Amino acid sequence: MGVMTETGDLDDVLAGIHRLLRRRLRAGLAVPRLRGAEVELLRLVQARPGLRVSVAAKELGLAGNSVSTLVRGLSELGLVERTADPSDGRAALLRITPEAERRLQDWQDRRAALFRDHVGALPEADRAALAAALPALRALADSLHAEAENGDETS
Repeated sequence: MGVMTETGDLDDVLAGIHRLLRRRLRAGLAVPRLRGAEVELLRLVQARPGLRVSVAAKELGLAGNSVSTLVRGLSELGLVERTADPSDGRAALLRITPEAERRLQDWQDRRAALFRDHVGALPEADRAALAAALPALRALADSLHAEAENGDETS
């Protein structure tokens, strides 16, 4: 099998796994669903409390006004708090609320359980192959992240 076929297969499989995970996890939600960009922003702010909107926009590869719109919506849902940056009153610093923390933790717990159940049901050889692939998948993620940070994104 050639590299081009393998990369196409990898892309298809990863996209399919991501899509199926989202569907399965959304099916059991008792609260309104959040869009992917909203969840990405919440995760980013959770990891980096006090982040500026402009930094979040750069990190997510979105326009500043798009992130401002996301922040406004998440704030209205009680999931993000904005405070004035003491060093620049025009800028806002972002933090997630305890409700957002709870929702993210619930999502992560449910996702981990779903993976654990399905990976655990695979034959040992498949589990070993997945474990062996993790370093390469991490390197791929790091490469994509570095490219996005450097503004070298391609269409």
